[in-house]
Amino acid sequence: MANNLHISYDLQSPGQNYDKVIERIKSLGGWAKIHKSFWYVDSRLTAAEACSQIWSVMDANDKIYVVDASNNNAAWRNLSDEAANYIRSRWAVLTPA
Repeated sequence: MANNLHISYDLQSPGQNYDKVIERIKSLGGWAKIHKSFWYVDSRLTAAEACSQIWSVMDANDKIYVVDASNNNAAWRNLSDEAANYIRSRWAVLTPA
């Protein structure tokens, strides 16, 4: 069964090469580019699996947030503590990466 993933990312360093991140996102399944750094992907991967795969081609200071709308969960890397804690405290079913 496919999952409806919403993927948002922010590449922090000036001059970042978006190509490797975009290629990885497109490899996850059928996709639609919603905004420059926001995508919808129809994938068999969970939010945590997709987050890990995309994170593997990102830099340590970049940020990524993946929501699985099919299964009501999310995963992320490098969100601020404030944002991550806010999400954790208000999302009923959540297993962040």
